Amino acid sequence: MKETILNIYIIIEKENVVSFKAKAYDAEGTDDEKINLLKSMAKADFNSANVFEAPKNNKGKFMEYKKFAKLERQGLQYQLFEEIFSHYQVPQNPLVCVTPVVNGDILAN
Repeated sequence: MKETILNIYIIIEKENVVSFKAKAYDAEGTDDEKINLLKSMAKADFNSANVFEAPKNNKGKFMEYKKFAKLERQGLQYQLFEEIFSHYQVPQNPLVCVTPVVNGDILAN
């Protein structure tokens, strides 16, 4: 069955999450096949991915990556991707591959 899957990038500059990027695919196959597709396209997708704003605190400062990592350990990082999920109209709990981009370097395998 086809479903919309997403490559999501976390753009980190100077230890702060400054933006997100995302690219969607409509794909069929097993979850493993879909994840392999996303991983194989991670570097190529980056330049054509859509840009989304990263959260800021009430002082207008971006979230530190260590705070994002804490949310990730708790499984709560997906709350930060709601704008992306809404943009691509994906159902709850979509299949995603999250790739950090640190100071311009795409950290994809």
